Amino acid sequence: MSVLFVGVDVAKATLVAALWIEGKAQNLQDCPNNDDGFLSLAEQLHKACHTFARSSVHLVLEPTGGYELALAGFALQQGWSISRPNPAQVREWARGRGYRAKTDRVDGRMLAHYGAEAHPPCWQPLPTEVNELELLLRRKEDLEQLLRQELNRQQALKGRPGVPASVTTSLERVVDALEQELQELEQAIKQHLSAHAELKVAAKRLRSVPGIGAKNVLWVLVLLYRWHTLTQGQGEAKGLVAYAGLDPQAYESGTSVRKRASISRKGNRGLRRRLFLGALGGIRGKNVLRAFYQRLVGRGKAKKVALIAGARKILVWAWAVFRDHTTFDPAKVSRELAV
Repeated sequence: MSVLFVGVDVAKATLVAALWIEGKAQNLQDCPNNDDGFLSLAEQLHKACHTFARSSVHLVLEPTGGYELALAGFALQQGWSISRPNPAQVREWARGRGYRAKTDRVDGRMLAHYGAEAHPPCWQPLPTEVNELELLLRRKEDLEQLLRQELNRQQALKGRPGVPASVTTSLERVVDALEQELQELEQAIKQHLSAHAELKVAAKRLRSVPGIGAKNVLWVLVLLYRWHTLTQGQGEAKGLVAYAGLDPQAYESGTSVRKRASISRKGNRGLRRRLFLGALGGIRGKNVLRAFYQRLVGRGKAKKVALIAGARKILVWAWAVFRDHTTFDPAKVSRELAV
């Protein structure tokens, strides 16, 4: 099947698109980022498919804070394939191909070129209930951050002379309002889980994994659904670890260059922090995670390195539980660790 690769640089108001045809980029007419613009883009692509004898369309969209999602939804309705590659990977690839300028037009051509050469995996949206859960979690995270900021301001002003009563009262009102909003949002998350039994059961199974608790279980669940969707259910644990940015990366060259290995830190930073904290709490219990950690420390590994390895192991175990629809089996893991 001949494919028409289309790169689209998406901004809040505009779409700048280009084709990659026989080793060359061809610009398309700019379109507004709205329903009329989507129809205009579809008309241009229909003509291009006829002109260049292409039977399918593959859009390559760089994630831009959600501005690209409306176009992605429209594209799925048209039966087009869609890729939303990691921007850092695209820029690294582009530097190797000689791209230096950074404009909307250049980005559109670069994305089309990247699609034709790299064949990035196709993107599919998360199931509706999982997407809604993620939005609830992100809103909760935003409110928690706002609450921490206000509490810090409140603490900084405590005991400070000359603070007007109106300032103190204002802070108290905002703190009370944020705490109330958080309570209502937590209730909304509980209701969402109750309304979607599959999510609730999956979260309960994940709680059987050492290092996964109430504070990180839903974030891990969303990640696992995203990896399952991205890989069409064929993903492996090693790829998931890399997707989360927990994969170790060595830095060696010849006999003289030896830098300390570190993790790639790609993906969601907040999720890595939650997994690290989960490992920190998990090793305090009497479980296989603690045994794994102690074995690494006993071999001379630094405690922080062992904790990162523990976070990685939590994710691997969680994927097995999610993929196989089963609970965590510590006896089986103990036997594997003993080998």
